Amino acid sequence: MKKGLEVLQDKTLYKSIAFTRAERERLGLRGLLPYRVDSQRRLVERVMASLRRLPTDIDRYMSLSALQERNERLFYRTVIDHIEEILPLIYTPTVGEACRQFSHIAREPKGLFITPADRGRVKSLLGNWHERDIRIIVVTDGERILGLGDLGANGMGIPIGKLALYTACAGIPPRHCLPVTLDVGTNNEELLGDSLYLGYPRRRIKGRAYFGLVDEFVGAVQAKYPRALIQFEDFLTPNAYALLRRYRHRVLCFNDDIQGTAAVVLSGVYASEKLTGTTLADSRIMFLGAGSAATGIADLMVAALVERGVAREEARRKLWFVDKKGLVVSGRKDLMGHNLPYAHDHERLSFMEAIEALKPNVLIGATGMPGTFTKAAIERMSVLNERPVVFALSNPTSRAECTAEQAYAWSGGKAIFASGSPFGETAYKGKVFRPGQGNNAYVFPGVGLGALACRARVISDGMFLAAARALADMVGDDDLRRGSLYPPLQEIRKISLAIATRVAETAYAGSLARRRRPLNVKKDIRDFMYDP
Repeated sequence: MKKGLEVLQDKTLYKSIAFTRAERERLGLRGLLPYRVDSQRRLVERVMASLRRLPTDIDRYMSLSALQERNERLFYRTVIDHIEEILPLIYTPTVGEACRQFSHIAREPKGLFITPADRGRVKSLLGNWHERDIRIIVVTDGERILGLGDLGANGMGIPIGKLALYTACAGIPPRHCLPVTLDVGTNNEELLGDSLYLGYPRRRIKGRAYFGLVDEFVGAVQAKYPRALIQFEDFLTPNAYALLRRYRHRVLCFNDDIQGTAAVVLSGVYASEKLTGTTLADSRIMFLGAGSAATGIADLMVAALVERGVAREEARRKLWFVDKKGLVVSGRKDLMGHNLPYAHDHERLSFMEAIEALKPNVLIGATGMPGTFTKAAIERMSVLNERPVVFALSNPTSRAECTAEQAYAWSGGKAIFASGSPFGETAYKGKVFRPGQGNNAYVFPGVGLGALACRARVISDGMFLAAARALADMVGDDDLRRGSLYPPLQEIRKISLAIATRVAETAYAGSLARRRRPLNVKKDIRDFMYDP
């Protein structure tokens, strides 16, 4: 048993002045701490007071990172108790700036970096990690970090942030979590010219060399951590789809940008039905942006419609895409494979022409380009629809297609607005709106928790459909009156438990679970959840 300074230096054991008198005697801590004994609740108050005194969000990010390194329990207690205030600091939008500066502000290492120089040795490299029972791995190659592009090894901030949310939002014990960056180089000239850049200082490897390294990594994980779920995060669209197709039916994995985002947005559309009176089956949905996030949303919507008895081709005809070259139509020769199912027979149109011709009632932005939902577009959506539904999903906040204030003002208060990054309360003509944030944190922690609890073999579309419906079911009338399509973030652990229960039940029903179904699935999952 550790004693004295060993206890104080172990972030998983350290409790600061919350150690009781008896614990101090038993662990040899007497004299190593100030006299006062305080509660964890009071320590959280101290942390929050300190954070609020700091001048910028990146300073707050750094302070929380340091807290995570020295006092893990207090860090997670603080995040859980103040999730609405802390989430934007440890994840989007602040994590975007943290990734930009990662090589300049990096502190204690929190994950594994795998480079082309490690080829042939990835399995032994995994053995260098201090924990042996890994259940969740979030991995990125840093090529498409949020809406910021290629940040190379600096993208490690994303897996670190996502895994903090797995613990805070869904109770995955921190010891079971491993952040990984496949540092395969970067094509970012600024980073390559930065003498402080911490990553592999070469241009990105491609093709066979790239996929060979990913294959070695996935195989090493299965050999070393056979119970682990792999979450792919912030890969460039072609690679994201290629890797998902490569592994989804034989490895416990999913891509959060494709599948997690899809479930969150589908849930928001389900919730909007209560305000618009228009069901998903009766909707016409237009996407601005045709990358992995947008197409992933469409694919899950098609699965939802098929589940409701709509023919697959008819379902796809309800979904239309516009990219930087205009409406995605069958006559175009510049489309990628994931776009082809949605390339319908139609004349080529601009974004505004497409709104006029197709008359969508739901507009979804996943462009990474700010200001692309123009005043004219929102105004026209509001003429065509009594309650237009507008999702401005691009992260961080600075990349959103429009702001909440713009959506409400340009629509005359008619828009039902949701975003990927947080917007605060917005007043329009005496009415206060509190727009919902379509944050993946609502879904991926619960999906991961459910998959681990039942020891799922793979993650199916049915599990994400179950997650979307579970989340929509938790949106109350008060939420809708405030203009929010999502429940309060303060309820995130209850939300994750509800989603995990539905996911596990879906896995049990579909014979996708390695465990025998317990008598009480919800209690079984609740008992697993980490409480700091």
